Amino acid sequence: MEVSNRVRKGLWLVWFLVFPVSMWLLYSYTNPIIAGYELDIVSFLLITGIISILPIVVNNIPIMFTEGVSLTIFLFFGLFIDIIITQVAIILLLIRVKISVKEWYRIPLNSLLFLTMSVTSAAVYYLLGGTHGAIDMSSPSFLIPIVGYQFTRFFMNHVLLRLIKLILDQNKEKQPLITKDVIWEGATMLVHFPVGLVLYMLYVEVGLIALFYVGIPLVSLAFILRLYYSSQRINDYLQQATEIGYQLAGRLKVEEVLDVFIEKICKMLPVEYAYILDVVDEKELNVIRYFSKVDSPSRNFSPLKKDEGIAGRVWSTQKATIFRTRKEFRDITKGYLPESVESAICVPVIRNKQVVGVFALASTKKHCYENYQLMIVEILSSYLAVAIENARLHEETKTKSEICSLTRVYNYRYFEQVLEAEFLKLENKSHGPLSLILLDIDHFKTINDNFGHQGGNEILRDLAHRLQNLIGSQGTVARYGGEEFVILLPNTDKRTCYELAETIRQMISNRPFTIQDDLQDRLPQQKMVRITASIGFATAPNDAETPLELVRYADRAMYIGAKQAGRNRVAEYVHG
Repeated sequence: MEVSNRVRKGLWLVWFLVFPVSMWLLYSYTNPIIAGYELDIVSFLLITGIISILPIVVNNIPIMFTEGVSLTIFLFFGLFIDIIITQVAIILLLIRVKISVKEWYRIPLNSLLFLTMSVTSAAVYYLLGGTHGAIDMSSPSFLIPIVGYQFTRFFMNHVLLRLIKLILDQNKEKQPLITKDVIWEGATMLVHFPVGLVLYMLYVEVGLIALFYVGIPLVSLAFILRLYYSSQRINDYLQQATEIGYQLAGRLKVEEVLDVFIEKICKMLPVEYAYILDVVDEKELNVIRYFSKVDSPSRNFSPLKKDEGIAGRVWSTQKATIFRTRKEFRDITKGYLPESVESAICVPVIRNKQVVGVFALASTKKHCYENYQLMIVEILSSYLAVAIENARLHEETKTKSEICSLTRVYNYRYFEQVLEAEFLKLENKSHGPLSLILLDIDHFKTINDNFGHQGGNEILRDLAHRLQNLIGSQGTVARYGGEEFVILLPNTDKRTCYELAETIRQMISNRPFTIQDDLQDRLPQQKMVRITASIGFATAPNDAETPLELVRYADRAMYIGAKQAGRNRVAEYVHG
């Protein structure tokens, strides 16, 4: 929750105006029980302080297990002493969760919140006939004001928290009525309420020794619940990590793997900045993905060498690292992490015992990350390494199945898929005319006979390279078979297609090809060879209604209109 400087100063001002006056009024009018009980009050303060440093944090809200002791303090010593001890517990709690300087506003905020909650709950208690000291418990009716006090305290706590979020949260995200923190505090209240009553009854009967019988078990319970919640969080993280692993495994493109990984992990963990760096030729680290809640995602980063910056050191040592405060990494960071970053996690991405990348997370909060979160990130980085390797293998296999190994242009199998897709766009009228050029090298057998098949292959490779350079993103070039090439041109009419086909014909006939003459008795020599090509083309939807017809009619134009007419010419399909 981001809070402006103006609001922070305003909270401190309100606290200085309200809190001292409120405490003076409460001391004056509630007649707190203090005289003769100084050691008891200090003992209760001590046990409350111990419990307050064992909170659980749910939805960024610390939950204390002090309610049982607080109930006893309120019932016996009164509202004033209860507020004083509660305020001390709040300060100890905020110290325990290590709030940053920017979060000091939480001290007056929580102080005023608990003051309001305590006063409101006490008012309900008094309206229901509640008193302090040794309460008459001969009738079950003594529970009515106590129950009213406890539920009012619980209700007011969450009403005030929701109101504070609504006022201070600039993101204005809609919160559900029942959240995890509400459930957890409700569950702890059901435990602490009877414990608090037992502690009060024992204290009335046996005095301070009651803290030994109930207070110590209460501390143990707080510790056990804290451990239980931590284990639940770890299990939750592990389940999320497993789900992310499944999602990564289902992606067959490296770009998709990277996008899914950084999106999911930034939702899963508290993150302001995230970086995925790739090891390039075992020489340097390059940022290939960057996430920021603040900066533009288009930032430029200089490559890192081994042992340069946090990522370079992790690359070198192959060991994951966690930093809880900025002073731990201030001297080794190299320009990647903004000045506002206070905590960071950096892990190597390892595949086949080799570091193939580095992944880093950063937060503007001190002590943001725990060791178990580092463990989760290490697990996810191993998923990432496997998913990237699988995606790369799939892409390589797919490329091999689509590319002609000799000419390095698409093969006809892939070309057919593109042709079908472009025809579908044409039928949906989302594209203009679709033209297809088919060309065949003239007298190619003579070239093989005179210069060998290797010489013929060199011409095919060179011609494919020329066609790709000429067509570029305007269309798709593929090897049709043998010495034939096919070119698909979306949004291209007959006139434009003819002009392009004529340019191709001249490019072939006017520029000689360089080959190695392998059939001579002497050492192979380079030779300049001139060739020509016969070219035919057709355009849909004027000439053809199906993909097969478009290819057939361009083929007919090439053989009848170009080859049979003398070769080295361009012919368009003409309806018979």
